[in-house]
Amino acid sequence: MSSAIASTRFSVLDRSRIRTGHDGPQALRDSVRLAQEAEALGYHRFWVAEHHSVPGVAGSAPTVLAAAVAAATATIRVGTGGVMLPNHQPLLVAEQFGVLESLFPGRIDMGLGRSVGFTDGIRKALGRDRTAAEDFPGQLTELLGWLDGTQRSHPQVHALPAEGLRIPPFLLATGEGAGIAAAAGLPLVVGDLRGREKLLRAVERYRSEFRPSTWAAEPYVVVAGTIAVAGSREEARRILIPEAWSMAHSRTHGSFPPLAPADRIEARTMTEKERVLYEKGMRGHLYGTQDEVAAGLGSVIEETGADEVLVTTSTYDRVALLGSLRRLARIAGLTPHRTAPAATR
Repeated sequence: MSSAIASTRFSVLDRSRIRTGHDGPQALRDSVRLAQEAEALGYHRFWVAEHHSVPGVAGSAPTVLAAAVAAATATIRVGTGGVMLPNHQPLLVAEQFGVLESLFPGRIDMGLGRSVGFTDGIRKALGRDRTAAEDFPGQLTELLGWLDGTQRSHPQVHALPAEGLRIPPFLLATGEGAGIAAAAGLPLVVGDLRGREKLLRAVERYRSEFRPSTWAAEPYVVVAGTIAVAGSREEARRILIPEAWSMAHSRTHGSFPPLAPADRIEARTMTEKERVLYEKGMRGHLYGTQDEVAAGLGSVIEETGADEVLVTTSTYDRVALLGSLRRLARIAGLTPHRTAPAATR
């Protein structure tokens, strides 16, 4: 193990991807079980995501799912990757995280994003429009003000029980978002590994513009991306296939489908456009045997100076996904948690 890997934290983000033949409720239960496994393996955090009206994703209410994950685990940090702040009133977000931190003190992370519903119909249903993210810095300032009691826009209104609680905020960002994180003095979550030059530019900007705050005295970089580890490079490659096809399908048909088995996808007759997008989706990820991934991971960490790596891998085969996380835990030298996951007791 390289010294760079040994000094880096490793965490997991699960998007609650729906699989062919399995429904949304099953996907959410799978997320909770995966969190238990990640805790047992020694991962630092387990985060869940926010998506609305996406047929292939069950995770629409991340703070609710985070509560279920925290209740089913004991030591791993739990949070969101992230709550899309432009979709919500900052007061409500503060209150939700206040409840989470009150119930699971010292274990909750508040990962925030600046995306808004990606179709006009979703934005209308959420009560938002395309301009909702334009004042993201202002929304962020208001949210943080609800937590530390400094907001003055709504006199005599308090975010209870959140006010005064220490809930670590993180900002999910690329490009301009890196500057927002730097100006606010927040830890940065940035990806993905496929666009290495763009990733490095965002990290460089963040570090150069970072201003210390009450939330972080110095820059903290979490690099997010797809990582797949298996007994052979081909086995690891197959882990990537379901997500690559879902992305290709979404860009050619306008809908993001459930994850399908790799064998079924490889047997498909794809159009030329589908094939191009599918093969593009397979490139640039970090995958292979333990030795291969260890070498690539060491390079990524050294290039970016990452403090933490957030694994965002999704696939149809949950056994293969867990096997990948186990192998990655060995690469990272994680210390297994003594208590077995609740699902196996």
